[in-house]
Formats: sequence, structure tokens, C-alpha cells
Amino acid sequence: METATPSSTRTWCVLCHAAALSGIFLHVVGHILGPLIVWLMKRADSPEIDAHGKESLNFQLSMLIYNVIAGILCIILIGIPILILLYLLNIIFVIVASIKASEGQLYRYPITIRFLN
Repeated sequence: METATPSSTRTWCVLCHAAALSGIFLHVVGHILGPLIVWLMKRADSPEIDAHGKESLNFQLSMLIYNVIAGILCIILIGIPILILLYLLNIIFVIVASIKASEGQLYRYPITIRFLN
């Protein structure tokens, strides 16, 4: 195992969050697969990378659950604006988390169910 430099650790922390933006191209699975791949590859290198990866995955899994519920609510039409709102919030929160990670801070996503501790 290589010793991670502070610069590379910070880069991987940013990627733990920013990888979720791959969901724009690989809808549904991309939001989870991107952070999952980064986290699984680098979690043993640094406790910071592990924490950022878990936080990102918790948020993306929570968003998946909220999207499924909103999808069901599309039957009564209220789900459509909720899906749009969730999509926008996902992008905004991921960008904020990526910026915070680049500053060396752990961003705690709001409305997140903590699956991984």
C-alpha cells in the first residue's frame, strides 16, 4: 500500500463526491457506481478518503430511495416536481461537497440516511 500524500488524499476525497456526477450520463447507476468505485479503490489509503466515500454513498443511496418514492408518486402527478427538485438538489449538494472536500473539509449532506458508518 502506498502512502498517500495530502494532495492526492484531497484529490481522492473530491473524487468520492464528484464521481456521483457520472449519474448524468449513466442515469440511476452512475450516481452510486461512481462513488462506490472510488471508495472501494481508495478507502484503505486514508481515513479521510474512507469518510468522504461513506458520506457520498450514504447520500446517493438516500437519493435513490427518495427518487423511487417520487417515481411512485408520479401516479398522482406530485412526483414529477419532486423528481425535478431531487435531481437539482443532488447536483447542487454534490458540487458543494466537492468544493468542501477540496478545502479539506468533510461535508455532511442534509437529508441523508446513514447506512454506512
